[in-house]
Amino acid sequence: MRRLPFEYAVRNLGRSATRLVLITGGSALLVLIMLSAAAFVRGMDQALRATGGADNVILLGAGSEESVERSELDPGVAGVAAASVPGIRELGGVAFVSPEVHVMLPVRTADRLDAPHGTLATIRGVTPEALLVHAGITVTEGRFPEPGRDEVLAGSTAATRLGVPDAALAVGRDLEIGGRTWRVVGRFGAGGTMTESELWTGLGDLLALARRESLSCVVITLDPAAGAFDDVAVFTMMRPDLELVALRETAYYGALAAFFSPIRAVVWITAALIALGGFLGGLNTMYAAFVSRVREFGTLQAIGFRRRAIALSLVQESMVATAAGTLLACAVGVFLVDGLAVRFSMGAFGLVVDPPVLAFALITGFALGLLGAIPPALRCLRLPIPIALKAI
Repeated sequence: MRRLPFEYAVRNLGRSATRLVLITGGSALLVLIMLSAAAFVRGMDQALRATGGADNVILLGAGSEESVERSELDPGVAGVAAASVPGIRELGGVAFVSPEVHVMLPVRTADRLDAPHGTLATIRGVTPEALLVHAGITVTEGRFPEPGRDEVLAGSTAATRLGVPDAALAVGRDLEIGGRTWRVVGRFGAGGTMTESELWTGLGDLLALARRESLSCVVITLDPAAGAFDDVAVFTMMRPDLELVALRETAYYGALAAFFSPIRAVVWITAALIALGGFLGGLNTMYAAFVSRVREFGTLQAIGFRRRAIALSLVQESMVATAAGTLLACAVGVFLVDGLAVRFSMGAFGLVVDPPVLAFALITGFALGLLGAIPPALRCLRLPIPIALKAI
């Protein structure tokens, strides 16, 4: 089969600048929508699944396995666990055991004190041992809060969770939590996990603020060479009076990721419906572009080119235009979408545009160029040559 030269397809793209802009811009928009959906799902999944430490075990109140905020433990559990569970990691004689309180409280920044209600955010009461247990936490600015001074350590995406500028949580700024004024004394990062959307303060300060005497959980880090999860499970069974349940931290946040799977499904469905509408509009554009060239197609057939060769050339035109739009969408994704913070009920996370997401975008653009050209091309090439030559 004699084929039309590739240059013929490329030159035809320049015959109508308006049509070229419409095809390229439309394909870029559709690919960007699908890329953003993939980046959202990827970011949420990574933020939730990467939050837990591989060697960490959470002790929760029995019956509260699905929510650390609802869990209640006796304050003495941390000490009992440190003395009873073998294989807990130590550094300088300090056991990697972190008693913690997790509560959701309304927070108002200094520039929004006139608002009637604050924005709910996760407040975590901790001791300095939390920095040992949560190895991914890094104090990037300022210092760790001191007990009894109403001080907080703000995560890098806490401002996004509160819906305020990042400067509102700068070191030295004040917050209102529970009717009391707290001062931001430091900032921390957590490797892009959900922890970055939290505010940390001293354990005793949060217990007093929340008017509670119980802990939410105790997080333990095991030494892989000396301890195992089964040792913690045996401890919880041997102490039924404490009403404990042990979960691997990765399993706890993995269950949270599964809980939010309907949100990810809704994002995909919404993006697919929008893309479908745009794709159908693109089919109309391509058909209008091809139907105006029916006489040209008839002439090509009259001089010896087969319909398959002409259809292949039309597909090449579509693929070149959509490839340009796809590359444009990928560039926008890398430079503007990647890392963009998004709020949701548990906190905030950043959109992730990594190689798998870019590969998905490229495949989407390829499919768009292929499927967008074949139906209009086949319809326009069905006419007999005499009728095509008479077309206006």
